[in-house]
Amino acid sequence: MASSSKQQKASGATPSTSSYDAGQIVLVLQGGGALGAYQVGVYQALHEAGMEPQWVIGTSIGAINGAIIAGNPPAQRMDKLSRFWHMVQQQDRADFGAWWAALSHAAANYKIYAGGVGGFFKPNRRAAGDVNAAVGVEQAAFYSTEPLRDTLAALIDFDYINAENCRLTLGAVSVVSGEMNYFDSRDSRDGPLGVEHVMASGALPPAFPAIRVDGEAYWDGGIYSNSPIEVVMDDIPRRNSLIFSANVWHPQGPEPQSVWQVMGRQKDIQYASRDKSHVRRQQQIHQMRHVIRELGKYLPAAKREDADVRELLDFGCATVMHLVPLLAPRLALEDLTKDIDFSADGIQARWQAGYADTRRQLELAPWQRPAGTMDGVIIHEETQYEQAI
Repeated sequence: MASSSKQQKASGATPSTSSYDAGQIVLVLQGGGALGAYQVGVYQALHEAGMEPQWVIGTSIGAINGAIIAGNPPAQRMDKLSRFWHMVQQQDRADFGAWWAALSHAAANYKIYAGGVGGFFKPNRRAAGDVNAAVGVEQAAFYSTEPLRDTLAALIDFDYINAENCRLTLGAVSVVSGEMNYFDSRDSRDGPLGVEHVMASGALPPAFPAIRVDGEAYWDGGIYSNSPIEVVMDDIPRRNSLIFSANVWHPQGPEPQSVWQVMGRQKDIQYASRDKSHVRRQQQIHQMRHVIRELGKYLPAAKREDADVRELLDFGCATVMHLVPLLAPRLALEDLTKDIDFSADGIQARWQAGYADTRRQLELAPWQRPAGTMDGVIIHEETQYEQAI
């Protein structure tokens, strides 16, 4: 794994000095297994620029990365993230040459299917032998994530999280009700956040078992909403925000030509979670809030003091949300199994891509441009590119 200093040297540039003084910096991290290495590069670029998030929201692997970030002082975050990704990194694929590259890729992934990933998950022999065995929801999975419990405990200071140094929100879905729940370090109803909250957010069935929190079984929030951008938009009280959304699944893509490609394309669409449509809806809602605020200016002062009118005007606001969507590139040989590509070259390529993409946006700093009167949610999106390893 390349160190921070090595990546700076390779880029040939000094860290960005972009800033954001108008409100909070928010980091939203999508779920996606091994694809989450991209998010480490995103955070590294922000960290080097001195733009530490005040709020981190994550689902699945995004919850793990997010908890490591929020669960450590800024000076320790990159070290802890590096330790986690070193731990789950698999040996480099054997070099069989270009002709055998696909075979090498398949063999590496089969090894993970068969043996799991150290410090993360291991085969659950109890459930794998008979998928109809009534073993209970906490055992009904092909793998056990008990190794992850010790890993998280070693890398995350939950006292630091619960001291509200950096807000952390984790998405998980109730197995019984099917409703999405966001565990939030600022919400007293959730109590102190702990290892079980992070594990619940990453309990993707049927691979991983449900995790109980306060007696209720939860699965990975990604099966309901894998891009929890709405959490920021719906937060009360609303605040001016600069939101970096680190996404790893491609909502757009070419027509698949085989059943294998169909399965991969379906996975991309499912876990991209309609984030663009969610954001468009939020743009409409926030624009209406700005309209209400502007209309209120035309009322006589006496009318604005009326209790009923004040209640209506409270639906208006002047909050501005700057959204910077970042998308991990497609890599050569990438397919349906890309989310278990824990190979050293796969992790490194995605890490570096996240770093480069974020540095580009920091250098442009489009959020520093003046916003229009009716602009509630402003999207700063650059053209994505393809990358090969």
